[in-house]
Amino acid sequence: MQDNQSSGQYDVNDATLRFVRRKDDITLDDDPDILRAEMSCGHAVSPQSLTAWCRSLLDQGQYKFYCPAITHGTEKCSAEWPYLEVRKLAVLSDSEQAHFEENMALLAAIEYCEFKSCPSCESYVEREDLSNLCVKCTICTAVKQKSFQFCWQCLREWRGPAAHSLRCSNEDCVHPDVDKLAKCTNMRLSYVNNVECPAIRACPTCGLLLEHNGFACKNLLCKRCKVEFCFLCLQLKRVCNPISGPYTVCSVAPRQTEIPVWKR
Repeated sequence: MQDNQSSGQYDVNDATLRFVRRKDDITLDDDPDILRAEMSCGHAVSPQSLTAWCRSLLDQGQYKFYCPAITHGTEKCSAEWPYLEVRKLAVLSDSEQAHFEENMALLAAIEYCEFKSCPSCESYVEREDLSNLCVKCTICTAVKQKSFQFCWQCLREWRGPAAHSLRCSNEDCVHPDVDKLAKCTNMRLSYVNNVECPAIRACPTCGLLLEHNGFACKNLLCKRCKVEFCFLCLQLKRVCNPISGPYTVCSVAPRQTEIPVWKR
């Protein structure tokens, strides 16, 4: 089994795998000499195509793996593959497995938790209330023997009312993402009547900054919250698309001046 892992090939004697002799549903390669296996969703992959696809998802900041196979027209299968299935059918080496699991853990932590370094002691602090920029450092509070709070946005000692979602009272306290939204260039969606809009948008659900590549339809799937929205009007896809199709110009929302708070 180790020889097969090191060469990235399936063990033909593995009775737990369903082997097929048909084209690869990820790459569409139809080389008859390549042995492929069937995923739980029914689509065929090779160890190389599955590893490359899942690695590309990790590189895009996604730690869940979805089938990219085209089923009908332009519709994707999008079935989620459990990691244990991916690990087995991708025939990951020990180093690849370590790379996958380290990145998956990091991306999951980024999605479900918010950590930053305290500007005073540089220890990591988690922000539990995502609607409040005022965060207390327990280490500094213990050392200084008085409450030490800092601004999650400008990373300076907190000034002003203790509960605020937009800014503290320090001068020039601006969320860096708001600054990016204000200063980004405009772009055109070539497939949507060449309409012009800001090149960067904050996801209306979770606030993650996203860029459109300018091609395909106006809808974008957020890689963090997995909610699809219209890059033009910033409405959710299910709200915008029944009124105007994915390639039809709707209303173009102005530049965002605030980062939406993810209400999980």
